[in-house]
Amino acid sequence: MTDIAQEMENMSIKEEDKLGTGDDDFIVNPWEVVSTSATGVDYDKLIKRFGSTKIDDALIERMERVTGKPVHHLLRRGKFFSQRDMHSILDMYEQKKPFYLYTGRGPSSDAMHMGHLIPFIFTKWLQDTFDVPLVIQLTDDEKYLWKDLTLEQANHMAIENAKDIIACGFDIEKTFIFSDLDFISNSPAFYRNMCRVQKLVTYNQVKGIFGFGDSDCIGKISFPAIQASPSFSSSFPEIFNGRSDIPCLIPCAIDQDPYFRMTRDVAPRMNCLKPALIHSTFFPALQGAQTKMSASDPTTSIFVTDSDKQIKDKINKYAFSGGGATVEEHKEKGGNCDVDVAFQYMTFFMESDERLEEIKKTYTSGELLTGFLKKELIEILQKLIGEHRQRRTTITDEVVRQYMTPRKLKFDYPPPTPPSEKKKKKKHKNTKAV
Repeated sequence: MTDIAQEMENMSIKEEDKLGTGDDDFIVNPWEVVSTSATGVDYDKLIKRFGSTKIDDALIERMERVTGKPVHHLLRRGKFFSQRDMHSILDMYEQKKPFYLYTGRGPSSDAMHMGHLIPFIFTKWLQDTFDVPLVIQLTDDEKYLWKDLTLEQANHMAIENAKDIIACGFDIEKTFIFSDLDFISNSPAFYRNMCRVQKLVTYNQVKGIFGFGDSDCIGKISFPAIQASPSFSSSFPEIFNGRSDIPCLIPCAIDQDPYFRMTRDVAPRMNCLKPALIHSTFFPALQGAQTKMSASDPTTSIFVTDSDKQIKDKINKYAFSGGGATVEEHKEKGGNCDVDVAFQYMTFFMESDERLEEIKKTYTSGELLTGFLKKELIEILQKLIGEHRQRRTTITDEVVRQYMTPRKLKFDYPPPTPPSEKKKKKKHKNTKAV
């Protein structure tokens, strides 16, 4: 690439991918989500800012057609709302060609909260629906670099979070979970891809994309290459039999998209495939949609380890209400489902569209009171978390070790064709055509 072409490439990345901060009424980046609106982030604006594509009815209909199954309610209700190259993934599936899933978790507490659970609930549906392998990255190195933690503390939280993830029910024969701190030093293929990404991204680019400053440690600046590397099948020769041509689909929250815009830019220059993405909205804090749940503030979050009493107390005490100030006012004016946290949580976890629509209608009219709305949500979450808590008790250290051991998963990937064989096949094909 010439100096002029390289300069143009640098400018295009910086202008398209830098994180907006001042002009809109919200901030979204991998470390911060804040909105001044009571209804939260404007996702249509965010799609325009990030340059992704909105999931439309045509894509949902195609997914149902090619899989022969109804889509997950999180997709149907727009909780997964944005995508990059999903049609290419569906093309692969229709042609019976392989792809894999990649998602991750940055462990910042011993237990995950409900917001962390959303991508894993949907990822399990994707794995079950498309019958594909899955790699899950635990970025304990990232948390060490960003937070006041020791390496041992960050790694411990990664193992504890792995238990929460496994309790979602992922198939052990098709799922590989890895901690960056444990895995990378023993994986030459992964490290090579890290180095290749690092060489192709300049400091100006990474500063423009992620907003790094001169006082940030160099570990932060190099970390995006670590999160990019699982996007390439060549990073996992044990799983994919040394092949570098298996495409990847990444389900994640939209705040992680900057990592993969960078990844999609460098992939062609590495002779690798661009990862496809499907993005979720944010799971609001109990106090309202202006921010997402925080693992560091237990009053904003409901954790998968919370007891039935803790769930009830948190919903009743902290969940922001869209109802009237008094019963009389509520009955007269009705409730606002757009800002009511209990209703918003139901849109994530209540499976019945009919029941959800009935609740929306009666709450908006004022017939259903806030107390009854919260009571129904409490019952849903107590059941969901109770079942998860029970499954988690069966996850031993040995089970975690099995998921985190690099190995061939239950999929048949023939080894890549040697270059000499490709030439022979091409020559034979040309001769046959003559």
